[in-house]
Amino acid sequence: MSDLLVSIEPASSIAQPRLPAWLRKGPTHFEAVHSLKTQLRERRLHTVCESARCPNIHECFERGAATFMILGNLCTRGCGFCSVPKGSAAKHEFSLDPDEPRHVADMASRMNLRYVVITSVNRDDLPDGGSHHFAETVQQVRQAIPHARVEVLTPDFNGDLDAVARVLDAGPHVYNHNMESVRRLYRRVRPQANYHRSLEVLRFAKAHHPGVLTKSGLMVGLGESMVEVEELLRDILASNVDVATIGQYLQPTRRNLRVAEYVTPAQFDGYREYGLSIGFKMVFSGPFVRSSYMADRVSEEAAQAHA
Repeated sequence: MSDLLVSIEPASSIAQPRLPAWLRKGPTHFEAVHSLKTQLRERRLHTVCESARCPNIHECFERGAATFMILGNLCTRGCGFCSVPKGSAAKHEFSLDPDEPRHVADMASRMNLRYVVITSVNRDDLPDGGSHHFAETVQQVRQAIPHARVEVLTPDFNGDLDAVARVLDAGPHVYNHNMESVRRLYRRVRPQANYHRSLEVLRFAKAHHPGVLTKSGLMVGLGESMVEVEELLRDILASNVDVATIGQYLQPTRRNLRVAEYVTPAQFDGYREYGLSIGFKMVFSGPFVRSSYMADRVSEEAAQAHA
């Protein structure tokens, strides 16, 4: 597909391949989901699991895991793959809850989490991109549950490396920033992002805090080639990223980009083998893999692999 297309295709314009057997989930567990959602709403908290319509939500909520999404539930960007609600700063739709960091820490403590993943929407309307709020959330979580490991999945902060440093200085154990797609497709998939800017964020994160585990993820099935995926893996490895995650793109709503291809489990295995062969500490690759999915186990295995 051409990288010159910025708009999202109408739902009827491209035939989408049929969902293969390996992407069909088993029975869901609505009780666990409802219980956790109730507790989150009581604290005015959001999760990327819900807002991005993650296919693993029932599995993760049942085992008491969730990825907190801070800085509100409205994003200033319009990425073609993402179902998180969009808003316009010009219409004054955005707000910042000053109690959100404390509520995240309280919820993580009540859930008895040993591994806490914090992500956010993009807040290009804020001078610091929301980095002070992000850092405060990390600090509050670390104070509330000092034994827990904390992973952050941050936006690019428009390339503001001071903002990246601010989040790192708050003390996360893992710093994750997703590349999402190959270079050629950026204008379709992430029209307000920049491929090289995201690589620089990752490169800076490791240079600023060499002890932090760095991580980045991508989706396949958007029209990329195997050669392009391997090029992306080499680029993020050259930016000193320790862990790569690779998962199948699934169209979350009719308004989002259509799936171009369902990648086979064998090809995911091939991407993992290639990533390990060039030097990654860990490559988590599979149809249902998401950057925060099984994040605790991924981090532990990456640490053990190079202990």
